[in-house]
Amino acid sequence: MKPFGVRLRDAMGRHGPLCVGIDPHPELLHAWGLSDDVEGLKGFADVCVDAFAGRVALVKPQVAFFEAYGAGGVMVLEDTIGALREAGTLVLADAKRGDIGSTMVAYARAWLADGPLASDAVTVSPYLGFGSLAPALELAAANHRGVFVLAATSNPEAEQLQRTVGADGRTIAQTMVDAAAALNTSAGGAEFGSVGVVVGATLTEAPDLSLLNGPILMPGVGAQGGGAESIRALVPASGLGAVVPNVSREVLGQGPSVAALRTRVTQLADEFAFLQV
Repeated sequence: MKPFGVRLRDAMGRHGPLCVGIDPHPELLHAWGLSDDVEGLKGFADVCVDAFAGRVALVKPQVAFFEAYGAGGVMVLEDTIGALREAGTLVLADAKRGDIGSTMVAYARAWLADGPLASDAVTVSPYLGFGSLAPALELAAANHRGVFVLAATSNPEAEQLQRTVGADGRTIAQTMVDAAAALNTSAGGAEFGSVGVVVGATLTEAPDLSLLNGPILMPGVGAQGGGAESIRALVPASGLGAVVPNVSREVLGQGPSVAALRTRVTQLADEFAFLQV
């Protein structure tokens, strides 16, 4: 199997750069005429698989919305991940895991090994120290999977930590981006790397992303206010081909019609076509 970064770049070339989220929060279930229980969750997820499988570069189930329903919700998540991957669609589990030692090893095994939740990539939080991510980074590399490191998120609470300047003059967010870039370089910098970062599309400024050589997941696009111009303002022209705009509410608000969901995905793919290399 090719490394995740190579597979993602190939998928972006075929389908455009979008990552579409599956975020089944109760308000959306109600808006779709579905019950707020495991049965409704399954109906929601099944529609999303039908609408997005084989049509977008990356699909990102938000794990918490499935976990909220207990064991039944996790079973729906397993089925959703399995159906998308069987259809040849890359899956990013939005789990935002971050811990130390054996616990991080267990998180890595859950999402990046070959178990029932196995995904093509997972989001991780480095704010117990970038080195705490080693078990996930090592297993991802061994299994040709990917990792997206939270670097510069757009929630107001993040500024207190992520924009703090360290003794070396870099912000904490920049330190995380640079650590990811170093891993992509050490893995053989000629290929598009498999260690990505998460950078909010609604930020007023972003870390220097010019040396990353890996995917830049940018949430906040669409309903949250981010768009083509905000991406251009945050990412140098030379790096635009690495940007993966993450859309969720902007698309999911068109459901439960599969046709309407697909139409909105096509419209957004056209809007962000300038990102393709």
